[in-house]
Amino acid sequence: MATELIVIGGGLAGAEAAWQAAQRDAQVILYEMRPHRATPAHVTGRLAELVCSNSLGSNLMDRALGVLKAEMRRLGSLIIACADETALPAGSALAVGREEFSRLVTERVGQHPRIEIRREEVTRLPADSPVIVATGPLTSDALVEEIVHLCGQRHLYFYDAMSPIVTLDSINLDKAYRASRYGRDASQDSGGDYINCPLNNQEYERFVNDLLAAETIQRHRFETEDERFFEGCLPLEVLAARGPEALAYGPLSPMGLRDPRTGTRPHAVVQLRQDNLAGTLYNLVGFQTSLTWPEQKRVFRLIPGLEEAEFVRYGQMHRNTFINSPMLLHPTLQFRERPELFFAGQITGTEGYVGSAAGGLMAGINAARLLQGAEPVSPPRTTMLGALLHYITHAEPKEFQPMKANFGLLPEIEPFIRSKRDRYRAYAQRALTDLESFLAATGIVEEQVGP
Repeated sequence: MATELIVIGGGLAGAEAAWQAAQRDAQVILYEMRPHRATPAHVTGRLAELVCSNSLGSNLMDRALGVLKAEMRRLGSLIIACADETALPAGSALAVGREEFSRLVTERVGQHPRIEIRREEVTRLPADSPVIVATGPLTSDALVEEIVHLCGQRHLYFYDAMSPIVTLDSINLDKAYRASRYGRDASQDSGGDYINCPLNNQEYERFVNDLLAAETIQRHRFETEDERFFEGCLPLEVLAARGPEALAYGPLSPMGLRDPRTGTRPHAVVQLRQDNLAGTLYNLVGFQTSLTWPEQKRVFRLIPGLEEAEFVRYGQMHRNTFINSPMLLHPTLQFRERPELFFAGQITGTEGYVGSAAGGLMAGINAARLLQGAEPVSPPRTTMLGALLHYITHAEPKEFQPMKANFGLLPEIEPFIRSKRDRYRAYAQRALTDLESFLAATGIVEEQVGP
């Protein structure tokens, strides 16, 4: 029987999978091709590098991501632990210092006595060991072809994009102001965790017109073969094209953001969120885009308060690759035709940072159980993790699209609770209760032996 586990990919899912398996006494070889081979979006060779937003979503227990993170904390998630340790002020959300977070994950994984990191590209799936494929949305072309050959079908695509980042000292705070929506979660003495740039009707109209007229980056051939966009991460200019007020009802919504200097609500508001622990960098929330870099500088400087903005990173689109999991995977994340092969992370259709890491967590646990001769398991559907894994393995294959954690995936509670907030809190309580029953029945937490 094989005694070691191969994990391919050092992103959120791969790092989590390697950690979980090693914590359960498995010998793990973690392959990461960076920095020797770059991707279109990554800029470092560190594990778990965040390439889009620096937010892992809400911590509130009446939010789906809050419930999922609570479950992962109970399961001993490395990614959530590192995020908690590098957290930034972001209201009720869990935002992290981008560099500090990936540095901490890399350090923890690299120092684990049962994990060996190999900086090599994998182009073929090993046949003599259990394997977890966690190569994420930017899987290399060679490995994509190997996966396509294995699956016997064409792989699928959707599109994702990164928001720009500007320096704090280049933001004109005489025009912008600090505030959280409806005054919630304001940091002490700061006025709020977000910087807000208000636009009146005329300023908003000019911004939208210039945005729609701006030059966009010419897409590669693989991007022109499939014109679908992932609805949860539309480029700003694509959303703006849906109507003159689309942005004002979307990422530029002014709801709950009255300008303290006028006492009135602006027509639209651009929000900026802290991006690093030092508080010197801020990203434009919801501003994923495919505009050319010169056009981004020109158009985004039309926003009041950003006239002299210094961009340390421009937005850019990149390809995301995922498999048709309902046809290929069990809820344990095992490949149907090869039980010792697991897939985890965004390549399975679990969308977002937390969902990606959650898949890696279960794949790592199950691969270790397989090595020990135990049956792989999946949490009950009443947990957020179990519901997400059930969705990606039971959705209609012809209509399958990536999915974020959401309460709509959970079985309904009887009797029906009319208040949405109370209903969601009831979902959360049931999820954590059922998770404890699951842990007691499987001994998953007790399996962890540590470094």
